[in-house]
Amino acid sequence: MKHVDARRGEITFDDEEGREWTLPVTGGHVKLQWKPDFGARWAALGVDFEMYGKDHSTNTPIYDGICKVLGGRPPNHFTYELFLDFEGQKISKSKGNGLTIDEWLTYAATESLSYFMYQKPKTAKRLWWDVIPKAVDEYHQQLKAYPTQDLEAQVNNPVWHIHNGAPPASHMVVSFAMLLNLASVAGAKDAAGLWGYIRKYAPDATPQTHPDLDAAAGYALRYFNDKIAPSRHYRLPSAKERAAIEDLRARLAAWEGPADEEALQNVCYAVGKAHAFEPLRDWFKALYEVLLGASEGPRFGGFIALYGIEETIALIDRALVGGLAN
Repeated sequence: MKHVDARRGEITFDDEEGREWTLPVTGGHVKLQWKPDFGARWAALGVDFEMYGKDHSTNTPIYDGICKVLGGRPPNHFTYELFLDFEGQKISKSKGNGLTIDEWLTYAATESLSYFMYQKPKTAKRLWWDVIPKAVDEYHQQLKAYPTQDLEAQVNNPVWHIHNGAPPASHMVVSFAMLLNLASVAGAKDAAGLWGYIRKYAPDATPQTHPDLDAAAGYALRYFNDKIAPSRHYRLPSAKERAAIEDLRARLAAWEGPADEEALQNVCYAVGKAHAFEPLRDWFKALYEVLLGASEGPRFGGFIALYGIEETIALIDRALVGGLAN
């Protein structure tokens, strides 16, 4: 910087190549550094509310002071906590260890991101790929709860704020987590490929009547193919696990009546207890690792009801001969 002409509102400076420039400071010809930019922008645009990360909080008096000097009135402030990466470290643009908005919206609807942002803004939050399915399902859980709540609970429900007091109905008769597991075994290329299973589970559902479910099916396939499939790893069952899985297969083969997910879940529990799995979650972990190639998964009774009893039997048969682990 070589000269400041306050009367004319101009500055004179040399650029990186040594060339001299004289420019007005108005009209978008120059850019303020980030500290004065906050206060100047508040004054110029009449900003009355500003939220920013807690790493800016110590500079708030500076921002406010600049705004006042320029004749403005400092806005109300809201300071939110930082976002963390998969290792619990602060997200940094220079490191590239976080998610962008566009990346999130590649795999889930806008409302799921709004829900994630709304939750506990003054608590540091882990922002990584695996939070997306959880945010989608929790958002729809809140949508489904909304009509059953009294007025006070509705106003405290995140979806009231996300949708400006008029939340839509949720048509997610199948959770996003379940759609991901369906994608892992269905071999579908697009959302239409999942709808054959969805219609068997929910005969009245169609892409037209359940547009949010249809969109979620497409997102789930994309998420599975990009984020789960590359790291999916099947394994062969141990002798104890094989005996239990064969028992489950036999009970499914003898099944009569509708594919009720609660009844099927009870069968899964009964098999795990009959084969002395302790804790019982080890039994379900074995099912997930042998049949789905992951250490975590859905309520298995719901998965069977969605995928189909005959299809689950066929999946078990492939797993027991090593067809999935190869």
